[in-house]
Amino acid sequence: MVRTYEEALEWIHGRLRLGIKPGLKRMEWFMEKLGHPERRVRAIHVAGTNGKGSTVSYLRHILQAAGYSVGTFTSPYVEQFNERISVNGKPIRDKEMVELVQVIQPLAEELEETDLGAPTEFEVITAMMFYYFGKKNVQDVVLIETGLGGRFDSTNVIYPLLSIITNIGYDHMNILGETLDKIALEKAGIIKSGIPLITGVKQPEAWTVISEKAASLKAKTYRLGEDFFIVQHESVHDGERFSLETPFSQYPDLKITMFGAHQVQNAALAVMAAEYLRLCYSFLIEKEHIYEGLEKTKWIGRFEQVSKKPLIIVDGAHNEEGIRSLVDTVRSHYPDKEVHVLFAALNDKPLGQMIPPLADMATTMTFTTFDFARAASPEQLAELCDHPRKATTDDWKGWIKEKKKQKRSDALFLITGSLYFIAEVRNFMKK
Repeated sequence: MVRTYEEALEWIHGRLRLGIKPGLKRMEWFMEKLGHPERRVRAIHVAGTNGKGSTVSYLRHILQAAGYSVGTFTSPYVEQFNERISVNGKPIRDKEMVELVQVIQPLAEELEETDLGAPTEFEVITAMMFYYFGKKNVQDVVLIETGLGGRFDSTNVIYPLLSIITNIGYDHMNILGETLDKIALEKAGIIKSGIPLITGVKQPEAWTVISEKAASLKAKTYRLGEDFFIVQHESVHDGERFSLETPFSQYPDLKITMFGAHQVQNAALAVMAAEYLRLCYSFLIEKEHIYEGLEKTKWIGRFEQVSKKPLIIVDGAHNEEGIRSLVDTVRSHYPDKEVHVLFAALNDKPLGQMIPPLADMATTMTFTTFDFARAASPEQLAELCDHPRKATTDDWKGWIKEKKKQKRSDALFLITGSLYFIAEVRNFMKK
């Protein structure tokens, strides 16, 4: 039995060796043994290739502005492991993490002896989350991100108030499938009978799969660009301004401080979700709460300025769609700056599609690596780039130190790629 926080984390992370095991049988076993805590959780379930964390953050801030206490379950973590399970944006305490492991560990060992086999790291964390929000610290509402896909994701044992699929793109194709319709089928697995779906999915082939699944389950859909609309969007020096028209109301001159058109879309999904909660579940959310919540929202590691002079921005763009959104944001907000890119990524990502858009924008491209089992080597990344001013380094800390000495006003130093890499960069720069 674990007794310290360090022992608790060691036990959790020790389960990484089990990899990813899609399926819900082990989670259903956990929930039955725990007395079905998931049934006490008033949840909003969020899936999608990109934008889950930002959409959750926008919606959390709106709900908090309205006076609600909000739990969140997100991944991966950026600053500390405990942030995976948070209340009103504050990670649970180390002591609570230990107590949760003390509950789940004996069950995990019992489960391992059954035909279902040993639960994975994500499964035990998800079980801990459901027990925490269902038994120990019940919240007004809990915003739950899927870990991977949706249909067989460990979180998909809930019957939520509302489902959100942010978007569909190419990621985790070795598990979810190599075409958009196959990936959409996995994400659509979170749709439940009679439970409405809010989505920003654009591609016709993905939307066809999702809309057909929703129709078969009599789940009402609200699709961005079809049922609610972003109008009059403009990028401003400190974020984005836009107006939103929904089936129920109009929101002129909304303001967000996160950068990029993709963040406007994420915010629009959150507003639509808040509207639905107000109209159909009697949540006391006023327009001023929506304006206040959006403007207060931040999400670390997403186009985050970590230095002003020189200008250094970190962004966890870890797949093709994320990279394209990042490039669009840089071109929109910093069209006149030289862009010097430091890039590190995992070797199971579509690197051949991620690197060229960055290289087309960059003045220089530097490839590096970091301490992670699946991290690609700098040389592996550089081989995929034909930029005339490309370089490799194993010492990304030295690269940052060198750039910080430069007080150039015409340059943007952009550090991007894996969120795991961005977490290490942020921790280094905070020291």
